[in-house]
Amino acid sequence: MTAKQDTIIGNARVVLADRVIEQGWVAMSDGKVAEFGEGRAPEAAEDAGGDLIMPGLIELHTDHLEMHYVPRPKVFWNPIAAVISYDGQLATSGITTVLDSLRVWREDGAEDVDGRAGVLAAAISAAREENLLRADHFLHLRCEIPMPDVVAEAKELIDRPDVRLMSLMDHTPGQRQFRDEVKLRDYYRGKGGGMTDAQLDVLFARRFAYQKQYAAPNMRAIVALAHEYKIPLASHDDTTEENVVDAVKDKVAVAEFPTTMEAARGLHAAGIDILMGAPNVVRGGSHSGNIAAVDLAQEGMLDILSSDYIPSSLLMAALQLPQHVPAIDLASAVRTVTKTPAEAVGLSDRGEIAVGRRADLIRVHVARDLPVVRSVWREGGRVA
Repeated sequence: MTAKQDTIIGNARVVLADRVIEQGWVAMSDGKVAEFGEGRAPEAAEDAGGDLIMPGLIELHTDHLEMHYVPRPKVFWNPIAAVISYDGQLATSGITTVLDSLRVWREDGAEDVDGRAGVLAAAISAAREENLLRADHFLHLRCEIPMPDVVAEAKELIDRPDVRLMSLMDHTPGQRQFRDEVKLRDYYRGKGGGMTDAQLDVLFARRFAYQKQYAAPNMRAIVALAHEYKIPLASHDDTTEENVVDAVKDKVAVAEFPTTMEAARGLHAAGIDILMGAPNVVRGGSHSGNIAAVDLAQEGMLDILSSDYIPSSLLMAALQLPQHVPAIDLASAVRTVTKTPAEAVGLSDRGEIAVGRRADLIRVHVARDLPVVRSVWREGGRVA
């Protein structure tokens, strides 16, 4: 990472947590925001040309690393090289802090990347130790509750200092995201070389058996583990009132991708932050046929956006939100990808342009309604 520098950026639209300075400036010193103001910047300022200056984006759930590690079926890339490539894409998308979502489970005959969480966690650590990363990386452990070994595998990673979030997942056919089993079949048919109906019958039968035998005790164990280590919990694909009751009981902090308005309303009423996919906003709806993120935003129930599988979508979605929902101004939209996700996982030192906060900033130019990240600073050092 580039060394910390004293830098002043002027002639910018500065996005604060509660408002936008239409013509302002920001000064960085010793890795933190030192000052900001309106009007003409102090001397020797870099000219931003009227571009946006905003906090670096905070990403809580992206499994995009898997695409770099397994770019084709049965093709495993050098894991450290995969991390570096992925990190570069994050940084140039404006993401300065990321929780890398790792699958904490093994399942024969499903996807090649299953069971590789330890490999990828080690690769992230190695790249960090060699100072090869542009963004600040933490871990999000995605725990597939019905899998037999998920508790043991979570315990192998749980005491790492970079673990910041654990999610409770259940992709058993007929539940949550895939209440319609046909959609899950379509998903697996489209993965790599695809799976036949006969292969899917075997896979689904095994998942039904696992869910019946392991889901309940594993859920209790994973929740207890998260509370013991004081790691925030996320629910995943909440669909029914029962799912909401479980999320409240388990003291979930973030609800990822609720699939129905019923569940979203219950989660919101319980004070749980609702996270939705940025691609959902950009595409105008869910690729799985579930509720649209914009519909939640219109009811005041969208707290956090995640790029999920397309890093560039995070900034695109945030800047599009005010167009879709006039009640959401630019500062509020940017909070969904900066301050709110930072607070959800206890990263109180970043996520907004305020004196004393980390100088994780991005300069964004907008052309033809598309945002382009022109500069990225992490702790005041230029990284992109």
